[in-house]
Amino acid sequence: MSESGMSESGMSEPGMPERGMPGSGGVRSFWQELGLPGLIDVHTHFMPAQVLAKVWAYFDAAGPLTGRPWPITYREEEEQRLARLSEFGVRAFTAMLYPHKPGMAAWLNAWSADFAARTPDCLHTATFYPEPGVEEYVAAALAQGARVFKAHVQVGAYDPADPLLDGVWRLLAETGTPVVTHCGSGPAPGKHTGPDPIATVLARHPELPLIVAHMGLPEYQEFLDLAERYPRVHLDTTMAFTAFTEEQSPFPPAQLPRLRVLQDRILLGSDFPNIPHPYVEALHSLAGLGLGDDWLRAVCHDNAARLFGL
Repeated sequence: MSESGMSESGMSEPGMPERGMPGSGGVRSFWQELGLPGLIDVHTHFMPAQVLAKVWAYFDAAGPLTGRPWPITYREEEEQRLARLSEFGVRAFTAMLYPHKPGMAAWLNAWSADFAARTPDCLHTATFYPEPGVEEYVAAALAQGARVFKAHVQVGAYDPADPLLDGVWRLLAETGTPVVTHCGSGPAPGKHTGPDPIATVLARHPELPLIVAHMGLPEYQEFLDLAERYPRVHLDTTMAFTAFTEEQSPFPPAQLPRLRVLQDRILLGSDFPNIPHPYVEALHSLAGLGLGDDWLRAVCHDNAARLFGL
């Protein structure tokens, strides 16, 4: 792909016209040159303002999950962030949110239901936590139209194979509802991260449409193994392959051929707005893998369009 007139950051060179918001031109030219109608990003974060403020404060403090400076590139009000995605040409996205303690998930789900109702391009997102009543509020979220769930094993510090969640995984498997799960041990390991705990869940519920966040970094190979073993397991590209991630958790070059084999089960994710680089950098990183335009079209749009029936 060519990025005529664009700098390495995706910003227009001096004298080049810019469409709308700064930085959108490089993103739009990326998918336009692929002949796509836009992008589908399965890993973006929208949360109640007070929760997002705490997340940003954590990144600002270089907390133990990051261990290094992590500037928030799109630190803007919600309306501005939504406008950014629209200008980028992201035609569908998620509102990844997650609890870190009991009693929080149902409240987050109420907020996300309202957010989805007023945000047509958002795939209605919900979440859960291992606690009494979890099956009931997950069923209620599904009845309200939830189309994707987020499970953050690292931040929640829970075992995904906890018996309290068995009914939840069964319900998501039976309804074919995808669940984006941060279960890899990056950027810092947790008590229940890594491939083994979630492999226990998949052994019980092999039809679960699991989306492994961040390509499962740094256990890339082990999560590719799970995707090859279970045909409904997908992986999202969130933060993987970018210069920021490659510095500490490089993707093994020997595993690249497996990405081509699994072309139909890899999905674009960005971590917008909580990313330490311009949005377009993630797209350039994918193109830099050299897996071809058909692979990029599948990853950046077609796979998610099929999975979510868009």
